[in-house]
Amino acid sequence: MSEESKNPYQEGKRAGIHPLIVIFGVLLGLWLFVFLIVPGSKNKQAAGTEGPTGPTIEDPEAAPVLFKVQATILEMNAISLTVPPEATDSQVVGLLKRFKTDRLAGTLTELLPATTPGHKLGGHAVADIYIVSDVQYAQADVIRTLTRGAHAPGNLYPQAVPFETAMEAIRGHYRIDLNDTGNPDSASLGFADESGVHSKQYRKIF
Repeated sequence: MSEESKNPYQEGKRAGIHPLIVIFGVLLGLWLFVFLIVPGSKNKQAAGTEGPTGPTIEDPEAAPVLFKVQATILEMNAISLTVPPEATDSQVVGLLKRFKTDRLAGTLTELLPATTPGHKLGGHAVADIYIVSDVQYAQADVIRTLTRGAHAPGNLYPQAVPFETAMEAIRGHYRIDLNDTGNPDSASLGFADESGVHSKQYRKIF
């Protein structure tokens, strides 16, 4: 055997892995990292139950919408209102914002019946205000179903209308709880209960 074949490390010949292979390996590793991490973050966002929170298109020129009080359920601190079927989402948003303005001014009882009469924090210390266009979903039994939430046992509380059906009929919802100083009120187009179950048209307003 020649001396040349015994010694693999010869002058002019490269020892070890070629630099191009190393570069391609690093690039492949970076690609795999991006591929695995980026879709993971997208999936985490999609898993939430908060519902859409994007901006709602509003028309500042929309005329104030007329409404009618249909039912007051004192044991639930709830009120149902009806607006015309042709009322736009912008008009419903305007109505919700009007209620907040009146609440802050202490004049909401001039528009709506008290849900907590005689309460030290006022006539609407706690209130759920539901806005619908179809009067059949403004009835007291339907509002009780919504106020109890999606997870109330059906055999304990018989439902004239299923929760899922009633939820989709809600045009707007205004929730007040002045005992919660950090978040005294919230409003939305559509409806979401406290567990995060929400209607298809749900959009948070404030």
